[in-house]
Amino acid sequence: MNKITILINCNDQPNIIASVTNFIAHQNGNIVYIDQHVDREQNIFFMRLESEFSSKTFSTEAFKEAFENVLAEKFDMKWRIYSSEKKPKMALFISKYDHCLYDLLGRYNSGELNLEIPFIISNHKDLKPIADSFNIPFYHIPVTKDSKNEAENEQLKLLEEHKIDFIVLARYMQIVSPKLIDKYPNKIINIHHSFLPAFVGAKPYHSAYKRGVKIIGATSHYVTEELDAGPIIEQDVTRVTHAHSIPDLIAKGRDLEKIVLANAVKLHAERKVMVYNNKTVIFS
Repeated sequence: MNKITILINCNDQPNIIASVTNFIAHQNGNIVYIDQHVDREQNIFFMRLESEFSSKTFSTEAFKEAFENVLAEKFDMKWRIYSSEKKPKMALFISKYDHCLYDLLGRYNSGELNLEIPFIISNHKDLKPIADSFNIPFYHIPVTKDSKNEAENEQLKLLEEHKIDFIVLARYMQIVSPKLIDKYPNKIINIHHSFLPAFVGAKPYHSAYKRGVKIIGATSHYVTEELDAGPIIEQDVTRVTHAHSIPDLIAKGRDLEKIVLANAVKLHAERKVMVYNNKTVIFS
């Protein structure tokens, strides 16, 4: 059984859904999931569709060519088609914090994440034992002000050699330059606390505690050149009170970071995210 996922966006107009579903039927496909959304302000149509093909002669490449000629040109679509046979390859970038790394590797090891992790990159050696325990190659690439350009060249070389599809910054404490961002647009996922821009700096939970916040949270988003301003994929919050200490806030925040990042990774890997004008459409 061949299964593909189709993501479409174009100007909203009559007959799109009927044309796509009829095309699938003419290709002897069976639609197992379909969802759509119309942004009324922008007049943009979005759709995600999963379809199965039982024919042994089915070719994803031939399907793409027919889709382009029959539908995409007619409706002026921006579209992507993915085969379920190909698992996306994810590279993990880390520093010294281990909570997100442990969580993602645990989910990966249990089969919860439908992807491959060819390697882990870090600017420190501290978490190498974790990578070793999960039998994932670990590359230590130090980053300093003077070596940043050289370090990113080394990172890019590894990413290209392993044909990486997307990158996850699992508490990677370095600013990613346009060199990587341009190579992986909307394919670099970051996680951080949701105090930004209110409490910036090295100790946001300390600042939030002093201010007496009642809600803390975490945000996962795609990386853009504007720091922490990329399209948001997932967010979550939890309530806190005057009775919570700084260590309590940090612990709750890290729990949220793990969950929010894992959900963002799953959504991206399962092709459920579409980006338009620095916003995301998230399909169920």
